[in-house]
Amino acid sequence: MKIALILFLISMAFTATAQKERKFVRGGNELYNKQDFEKAEVEYRKALDKEAESYEAAFNLGDALYKQKKYDEALQQFVNLAKQETNPEKLGELYHNIGNTLLSMEKIDESIEAYKESLRNRPGSEETKYNLEFARHKKQQNQQDQNKDQNKDNKDQKDQNKDQNQDQNKDQQDQNKDQKDQDKQNQDQNKDKNDKDQQDQNKNQQDQNKDQNKDRNKEQQQQPNKISKEDAQRLLEALQNDEKKVQEKVQKEKVQQQKAKKMKIEKDW
Repeated sequence: MKIALILFLISMAFTATAQKERKFVRGGNELYNKQDFEKAEVEYRKALDKEAESYEAAFNLGDALYKQKKYDEALQQFVNLAKQETNPEKLGELYHNIGNTLLSMEKIDESIEAYKESLRNRPGSEETKYNLEFARHKKQQNQQDQNKDQNKDNKDQKDQNKDQNQDQNKDQQDQNKDQKDQDKQNQDQNKDKNDKDQQDQNKNQQDQNKDQNKDRNKEQQQQPNKISKEDAQRLLEALQNDEKKVQEKVQKEKVQQQKAKKMKIEKDW
């Protein structure tokens, strides 16, 4: 009798706790339907404080967290429930929500695997099938967008490289032109300098030659003329010949004078 009384009291206490847990779950559901997800979360947590093993409170808490975009907390809530759940229907629901949460987190490949796991446990779910196809389409679209962006980036990079090459070529051309102008300027400067140096050198040479000629003439004027022995002999012979001719001329003139004088005397007679 005493043992039976204790069991009865325990049963009554458990029933009271379960009633409070159900009360908080119902209160959370009413707030959830009103889209007051933050207050609904509070009620679900109160229910779990009363009954930690309450599947409904834990599942609905995950939904309330998801609606508030607390995706990390919601995902953890659903994963923890899935680890200890064996009922295929409930596992299907949990992996469906895991897929939705992962999809919202842009973890598309992981969401696809979650939807597949959901369908393994609950193959008849049209909603899960639709979400799976949506995730696959989104993956394909993302891949196309990524390829498009990659192509655009490649085109932009190609255009940028083209512009850079054009700018570099232009800079190189300008640099070459500047170098060419500088070389020409240097050549002109060197030519002018060389011409001036050559002119100065020629002038100096002319002045030097002029001075040398002047000095040479001066020396020739200062020094007596020197002739060779042969030239002296020829000059002497020339002088002798001239002297002989002069004497012959004088002698001839004397003969002519005597003839003229004689002819004059004979005429007087």
